[in-house]
Amino acid sequence: MIRECRGVQDSAIFDFARVRADFPILSSEVRGKPLTYLDNGATSQKPNAVIEAIDRYYRAENSNIHRGVHYLSEQATIAYEGARVQVADFIGAADADEVVFVRGATEGINLVAHGFIETVLSEGDELLITHMEHHANIVPWQIAAEKTGAVLKVVPVLDSGELDLDAYAAMLSERTKLVSMVHVSNALGTINPAQAMIGQAHARGIPVLLDACQSVPHMPVSVAELGCDFLVFSGHKLFGPTGIGVLWGKRSWLEQFPPYQSGGDMIERVDFAGTTYKGIPGRFEAGTPHIEGVIGLAAAIDYLNGLDREAALAHEHALLLDATEKLSGIDGLRIIGTAAQKASILSFVINDMHPHDIGTFLDADGVAIRAGHHCTQPLLRRFGVPATARASFAFYNDFEDVDRLVNAVVKMQRFFG
Repeated sequence: MIRECRGVQDSAIFDFARVRADFPILSSEVRGKPLTYLDNGATSQKPNAVIEAIDRYYRAENSNIHRGVHYLSEQATIAYEGARVQVADFIGAADADEVVFVRGATEGINLVAHGFIETVLSEGDELLITHMEHHANIVPWQIAAEKTGAVLKVVPVLDSGELDLDAYAAMLSERTKLVSMVHVSNALGTINPAQAMIGQAHARGIPVLLDACQSVPHMPVSVAELGCDFLVFSGHKLFGPTGIGVLWGKRSWLEQFPPYQSGGDMIERVDFAGTTYKGIPGRFEAGTPHIEGVIGLAAAIDYLNGLDREAALAHEHALLLDATEKLSGIDGLRIIGTAAQKASILSFVINDMHPHDIGTFLDADGVAIRAGHHCTQPLLRRFGVPATARASFAFYNDFEDVDRLVNAVVKMQRFFG
């Protein structure tokens, strides 16, 4: 079934039925109902292309990389290093050696924090984050501040769920050594004006790390256009495997950092008198890496590159508009996060119902949403709620998924009177 994306001015058509068929889990039933998967902000489902690439690796190419001279090792190494080039192209990076494979965005942020602790920060320096950060972009900088005597400062969030950009500009100073910020809020869906904010920081010589976990899967992201100094994202949100992620960093920064972990494959020469390390990116990839994860990530990127991503983004936006309009009409339901620029994430509360109860009730109808604090406890406290129910859409969702979500919420309200 092909359906016009409502709310798209250019009437873009997105064949979600064809795309949906590429994701085998979406044909499942849950508790006797068709699966309505609306938890894409937590993790995305995987297309056949990714599943088959991982299966093919284990059936035909399984071997360790870099050190082997036999055929299988050569093939695995070619696939692994080829994926690095694919990732660089995907995010608009000119130098593939600036791409470091890590376990996820969390490890990428921790790697940068370790580098700043060792080479940059001292007492009285300032680190600037925002009030809408995921815990993974808060705790590493708290630890960095504790270890070095630096001060952690937080850009406030307005009632709309948008950053206070005037406060941000005022908080940048000669003491600021790094801005670390989210591109798209996983709890609110807010799309931050990253390019402008990076430009303001760079005008003062301040580097910027961008958490792109929620943006890279849904919209074109180019480090060259944004101008950031570091960018992190996780493969499992990008329709790829779990346990794999990417840290991209400018060569000038990465070459300053000492190894984050030590062991095999990150060395040039080991002697009991001392050890010399590889250059980038090898010095940051100690031990046997997540080879099949990297191969699966490359397959996910290939899959996305084969889509009309502009039409896919328009389709997701149309789903967001439709869901926002219909849920807003339900008595007692309040949407948390009403920024003018939003990705396909919709958080809400209903009267005094606990979001876990909402999530459990919806699950009985086969509707999978997220309920909780979404690893953003400071942000939700800012809005006076301990948790929210969150529906998050991907391009393989359709308007019937929106209707199932809305109908399940209405049914729940009737049930509880």
